[in-house]
Amino acid sequence: MREILDPMREWFDQGKAVALATVVEIYGSAPRGLGAKMAINHESMMTGSVSGGCVEGAVVAEAMQVLKSGKPKLLHYGVTQDQAISVGLACGGTIEIWVETLSEDTFSRMEKDLLEDRLAMIVTVLTGSQAGEKLYVYPGKKVLGEIYNPELLAKINESVDEVFKGQHSQRKTIQVQDQEYEVFFDVVDPSPKLVIVGAVHISIPLVHYAKILGFHTIVIDPRKAFGNLERFPHVDELVNQWPQEYLELYPWDQGTYLVVVSHDDKLDVPALEIACKNEARYIGALGSKKTFAKHVGDLKDAGINDEQIARIHSPIGLDIGARGPEEIALAIITEMIAVRNGLNIKK
Repeated sequence: MREILDPMREWFDQGKAVALATVVEIYGSAPRGLGAKMAINHESMMTGSVSGGCVEGAVVAEAMQVLKSGKPKLLHYGVTQDQAISVGLACGGTIEIWVETLSEDTFSRMEKDLLEDRLAMIVTVLTGSQAGEKLYVYPGKKVLGEIYNPELLAKINESVDEVFKGQHSQRKTIQVQDQEYEVFFDVVDPSPKLVIVGAVHISIPLVHYAKILGFHTIVIDPRKAFGNLERFPHVDELVNQWPQEYLELYPWDQGTYLVVVSHDDKLDVPALEIACKNEARYIGALGSKKTFAKHVGDLKDAGINDEQIARIHSPIGLDIGARGPEEIALAIITEMIAVRNGLNIKK
């Protein structure tokens, strides 16, 4: 969504009507993921993508009808292998796309939340007698909008915390008496930021991988012999401070991923302590089981409880038999992506 904010803002500033198309279901494989978006204005101009090029033309035509009628539509497309290959893709599948008129007020709220890295969720009823009704929800049950069926609303509210916890968009079938409703929970998530404590050799390829995957990267190390631009010319921010000095003032949110890899308790333990007290999507600690057990003791002495400590991934990274800094960094970034995609990592 972030990549289409600027053209959408320009359209609204010019007084143009805008429709928004969102991928709300994927069967098999498909070129774009759940929640992928494309915006279309009343002049048939589009920005973004819902299929990588396979069905965009058809969606634009449907969006023109939606803008004319004001009524949303749920579209169903089969992306064949031939269609996918024709636009340079190697996969086919079936997708469902929800197309609706987007008001400037709703866009402005989404724009503000995305730019300020605020976690939110848009809940849309896709089928049934309540189709098109929606809620704009924030953690803590702050809700805008209306679902007029009280039983449906109650069941949607039961799912909100679960979806926020997983922090990835999903579609649910909700039964209310003798009617089924398809409901899409579309997460507006903060941009991903990777904070690395320790400018060690593992951190160099880890920054490379993270930037390729769209993370804003920060490396913290007070030791200028390690943390310098000669070693990290590719990092977004290089911080030559003690971790606790920087992290106490850091604006933690659900887009923050913290990795401690310095092998120095004076750096790693304070960082873990602060992370456990704040919002973070992922907390990982490099080291042996013996080292982590010592960290746990230090954290408990600092008042961190078992539930908070359980958020830490240690030993860090997925088990891929990694050897050497590059492979260890790959194991770490793979685990981070698995967590971001809602997988339950058990060790």
